[in-house]
Amino acid sequence: MAGRRAFIKLMAGGIILAAGGVGYVATRRPSSALVPWHTAAAGKPISDIRHYALSHAILAPNPHNRQPWIADLSEPDTIRLFCDANRKLPHTDPHDRQITIGLGCFSELLIMAAREAGHEVEMVAFPEGEAMPRLDDRPVAIFRFGKSNLSRNDPLFAEIFNRHTNRKAFDLDRPVGDGALHRIEAVSQATKVGSTNATDRVEDLRTFAWSAMDVELRTPRTYRESVDVMRIGAGQIDRNPDGIALEGPMIELFSTAGLLTREGLADVDSALFRHGLAALKAPFDTAMAFIWLTSPGNTRREQLRAGRDYVRIQLAATAEGLAMQPFSQALQEFPEMADHYRAIPGKLSVQEDATVQMFARLGYGPQIRPAPRWPYESRMREA
Repeated sequence: MAGRRAFIKLMAGGIILAAGGVGYVATRRPSSALVPWHTAAAGKPISDIRHYALSHAILAPNPHNRQPWIADLSEPDTIRLFCDANRKLPHTDPHDRQITIGLGCFSELLIMAAREAGHEVEMVAFPEGEAMPRLDDRPVAIFRFGKSNLSRNDPLFAEIFNRHTNRKAFDLDRPVGDGALHRIEAVSQATKVGSTNATDRVEDLRTFAWSAMDVELRTPRTYRESVDVMRIGAGQIDRNPDGIALEGPMIELFSTAGLLTREGLADVDSALFRHGLAALKAPFDTAMAFIWLTSPGNTRREQLRAGRDYVRIQLAATAEGLAMQPFSQALQEFPEMADHYRAIPGKLSVQEDATVQMFARLGYGPQIRPAPRWPYESRMREA
């Protein structure tokens, strides 16, 4: 009853705000945080092809939307890609595997954009060696640009501006067809891909995925890592266009009233947390198919290739009209997740010595807005 009363109080606070003449806050949306999408989509000529490529690459999916890339342009016709150490996720991603995959997604969009503009790109991964067990200050990759007489346009390029990670509930009345799954799988270039839309198996994987999420939520340091990068409302999102964006009419009303705070979200015993669980669980309960990527080992180069293939798969899913969301919790390598980490190869019927690099749900979802991004210029360094 106490939780219900607190929730009613929360709702009442929003109603009072609206009645008091400040309900306009419910209409606020991030603005500057979405400009990078418009910049890339405008396709305006840029004298330096590297800038054009970067304006597309920064739209790549990445863990917790931390945008961990730094591009060094100090050498002509070259980009050296580094990982920003301040944007790692040491608790949920203790070995930087997921961060490396995000950098792989970045790399694939960079190459696709350059080729679209008539430039070939030579990519050398980890030219100074693979950093283990954590990424360090050595380059993740070097990209060398040159003019090309060959047409290397990729049909997936057209989906870059439509590709968004969809965390909403999917349509339970629209199954994902076998043909769509096969076409999506076919775009992978270096990583083995598996999928399922079988009803019983999907139901089992829904339950398994949610149980892994519950472990992350109930482990204080891993949940706190997410809370610390939450951006609550349009103002915070525009000021810090990275991390986990919380936006919408009720978010604006409650945060303005001081009823929705970072500390309140962090308290797993609070009514705010309990009522938020229902919204968080809806995506798990409405997965209509699952897709996963595996590699024979778990080297940095394999992780980078998995990222390149993951974004290609998501672009292909977008072309099919499908929404996609990674469920990475069971793949996280912190101690409390060990049982799920050991179990997932069996759940997916992959070889025991293979590494599951990505695991995601598919389905038909509602239209959503792009995720916030820092301008590509803010992620560059030049001599």
